Amino acid sequence: MQITAYAISLNVADPVVSAEFLKRHYGFSEDMSADGFVSLSRPEADFHVIYLRIGLSTFKPESAKGAADGLLVAFVVEDIDAEYERLQREGVAITTPIETEEWGERYFQVTDPNGVVIQLVQWVGQPAAG
Repeated sequence: MQITAYAISLNVADPVVSAEFLKRHYGFSEDMSADGFVSLSRPEADFHVIYLRIGLSTFKPESAKGAADGLLVAFVVEDIDAEYERLQREGVAITTPIETEEWGERYFQVTDPNGVVIQLVQWVGQPAAG
């Protein structure tokens, strides 16, 4: 198998507001949209985020029709502190303030208007052996 691109599809109440949040604060571009559907991408990362309105009749499988509850979307960045400051300047509410885990993960979290948690991460070290 050869995987040629990456995407995540999220069910939300209002796809347009989540899409606008990613476009405004994370530099995503809109590839296509229709009633209840917005597809975004970051070509340099070959990554796509697709928002679907909860309850679309065309959504399959039926068992996965609920909201994107409990989901965390993580983006690895090169300068976590600069991104933290930038998002604060843009007025984005910080859900979890910046912190560094003992295994070298430095991160913070925000929540989009539909409740999807977005985490920015920078790896700043590796855990000690043992």
